[in-house]
Amino acid sequence: MKRLVILGAGTAGTMMANHLSHELDKEEWEIDIIDEREEHYYQPGYLFLPFDIYEPQDIVESIREFIPKGVRLLNDKIEKVDAEKNLVLMENGDRLHYDVLIIATGAKIAPKEVQGMKGDEWHRSVFDFYTFEGALMLRNKLREWEGGKLVVHITEMPIKCPVAPLEFSFLADSYFKHKKMRDKVEITYVTPLSGAFTKPKATAALDHLLHEKNIKVETDFAIAEVDNENKKIIDNIKTFL
Repeated sequence: MKRLVILGAGTAGTMMANHLSHELDKEEWEIDIIDEREEHYYQPGYLFLPFDIYEPQDIVESIREFIPKGVRLLNDKIEKVDAEKNLVLMENGDRLHYDVLIIATGAKIAPKEVQGMKGDEWHRSVFDFYTFEGALMLRNKLREWEGGKLVVHITEMPIKCPVAPLEFSFLADSYFKHKKMRDKVEITYVTPLSGAFTKPKATAALDHLLHEKNIKVETDFAIAEVDNENKKIIDNIKTFL
């Protein structure tokens, strides 16, 4: 009997499990999927949580709901992969042999890599929306925020979804309009790229959308640090309030 092992039961991992469970001969293959979590998070929903479009329960389900019949789910933490011996080593000491390995562990943000980003203002005035916790804390902040400067900042490229920060900016514009406080909020889109969009042609054709919504654009901004005390982001040349 051959064994297919999938590392990660997020969107990619569960999609592969569902697809391959129908494609592989059950008389010849066993399929295992490993994830340390017990809950599945619909990550595209993080974008809508800060604006009360989605509720937390709309984007969180039990992982087991997405695992097809015949696929074994292991709730364990992976220690390492021994590629020479075709083994997945678990933190609890278990070993799992594989014939085919699919790595679908996803990507995680690393705010500590930018000096000061994960400082005293983390999840107070500095937020991410690429994690459930960050999006939820941002929702709570925006619910009671009375206005000021909102900076939507791309730290560096590449990012998981190139359009997401722009979508966030447009959603923020709509959100504050519906709250009848758009005139109290200054939205600025800050990017290390030379334009708001990843492709110059797209920037030339669509940049007007930001100007029509009164969203300022700051380009070619390569962050060096976050000044928590003065609430600024700083690069080697410019300081942005």
